[in-house]
Amino acid sequence: MLPKTFILARRNRLERGCGLAEAFRISIDQLDREPYMSIICYPRPSEQEFRTRLEELRKLDITELQFKGEKEVFNTPVLGKGYVGVVVIAVRDDRKEALKIRRVDADRVQMQHEGEMLKRANSLYVGPKLLKVGENFLLMQFIDGLLLPAWLEINRERKQAANLLREVLEQCWRLDKAGLDHGELSHAPKHIIINRNGKPFIVDFESASEDRRPSNVTSICQFLFIGGAVAEEVAEILGRVDKETLIDALRDYKKYGTREGFKRVLEVCNISDNVS
Repeated sequence: MLPKTFILARRNRLERGCGLAEAFRISIDQLDREPYMSIICYPRPSEQEFRTRLEELRKLDITELQFKGEKEVFNTPVLGKGYVGVVVIAVRDDRKEALKIRRVDADRVQMQHEGEMLKRANSLYVGPKLLKVGENFLLMQFIDGLLLPAWLEINRERKQAANLLREVLEQCWRLDKAGLDHGELSHAPKHIIINRNGKPFIVDFESASEDRRPSNVTSICQFLFIGGAVAEEVAEILGRVDKETLIDALRDYKKYGTREGFKRVLEVCNISDNVS
């Protein structure tokens, strides 16, 4: 087991790297200067678009934005950046919330679909809570924590890790049974956040769909146990999984979709209820 002082030092380093220690706080009345105007209208700002979005922010009752995180936009830290949007912290009624800002060059003209998918996930006790959604913004619960790869670096106790990963798979099971496919869990270093109480949240439902066959359990197992850097990290903590046995278990699960098949997947992954 790693020395406690070493683990604490690594936790502090990771939290600084994730931008959890400090933030730039900007009231919405100050957003009309750079680089904030360009972030609100990323990546191609215009005066008209900015004014439209600023008014939408006011209607959402947002009073302040906070800029921190491990990603950067115009040399400014943000929580996340993807093909659809940029994520920052918003303050509303003195509460921190996560604000996803639609990119002006996104392949969609509004955020309603993602809001609907997140709302559906919420009904299954999955994902950060949806708060409000508009044309250019999606407001949701802010998860103050670490992405899964960083969490695994500083949480090496086998039972703790097994319990957490089992909860992630349970959430994927609920999504599968409801027919909601996340769409991006086969490569999910940015899609699972663990809060400070050790609870995992599956995030980013921009690619989610109820129109295709769900494969959340099989996708997350591929990411966690079959290939890649995160799978290697998990194997160091839980022990190596027989990949052929897991592939067979996943094939049966995908074919029949039963709870018994799901439990078999958990057993093969060394994260069943009786893990010690």
